[in-house]
Amino acid sequence: MTDLVIRPLVAGEENLFDSMPDPLPQLRQVGYADGIAGGGYRPENTWVALRAGRVVGRAAWLLPPGAVGAPWLDRFDLDAEPEVGAALLRAAHEALGGPGLYYAAMPAHWRRRPEVLAVMKAPMAAARLAGLVERGERLRCSWTGTPLPATSGRYAFRPAADPTEINELVARVTEPDVLTGVEIARAVGGVDLATDPLAWLGGPAGDWRVALADGEPVGLVGTAGDACFPLIAYLGLLDDAVRAELLAEAVRVLAAGGAREVIADVDAHRVAVLAELERTGFRQLRSRVAFAPAAATPSGSVGTPGSLVAADDRQD
Repeated sequence: MTDLVIRPLVAGEENLFDSMPDPLPQLRQVGYADGIAGGGYRPENTWVALRAGRVVGRAAWLLPPGAVGAPWLDRFDLDAEPEVGAALLRAAHEALGGPGLYYAAMPAHWRRRPEVLAVMKAPMAAARLAGLVERGERLRCSWTGTPLPATSGRYAFRPAADPTEINELVARVTEPDVLTGVEIARAVGGVDLATDPLAWLGGPAGDWRVALADGEPVGLVGTAGDACFPLIAYLGLLDDAVRAELLAEAVRVLAAGGAREVIADVDAHRVAVLAELERTGFRQLRSRVAFAPAAATPSGSVGTPGSLVAADDRQD
């Protein structure tokens, strides 16, 4: 690696980042120049590895304006051996105050796609060599107009009465099924979306829907129709049996408001939730594997910023 140069960008070198061909063009992401214009990417938080003047590795840390947390590694591409990527990450970590989170974004079903595995093998190996370990995976799913399942008539749905009711029901949910934008909520607002969603989500309490069985609440869902795109921000159950119909109700409300696409994020290990999303008509868009320093725990539920989502999520 004697001919290798590793350094941060300086202002005016944005084109250098884009001189490296995109290894996963099928993955919808915000462009680097757009991220610079929006303030989430900064030259001093962007590092490159050059060999004979050619970019063979690039890494961009993201920190939206006004964020209270630390930047996280949002783009990391490598056209060289893993040791080069590890050297790039170590140099950047030293300058940035230490290692942090890395979200490796990939197209859906990446484990079954040899062309994606071939691209991601080196950067993921480099992350491990640099002291990062895998902490979980989250899947982004999208509904785009598929007919919704019929309701059974067993449940009734109504708007939440007020923030107090929402907070009381959230406190009773052990683990929410769906949390979309959990990473950005913590990084930008310092908010745990799983336990305090109203501290992050705007809009009136009436935007939330409560599911009732025999007059008693059995679940609730918070939607956001005016974010970067319509999404199910929070879905929590007090009875798993209501999952299918509460999901369909959330999509129905958003579609009635004009949504043509609805986004939902789920932890990859929540197999039952993912299956219900797919039965409701959702299809996987992309995966995001979270890496963190070996001695640290990722912020929020692992597996994704913006008003409610990551810079690269605005285009997903």
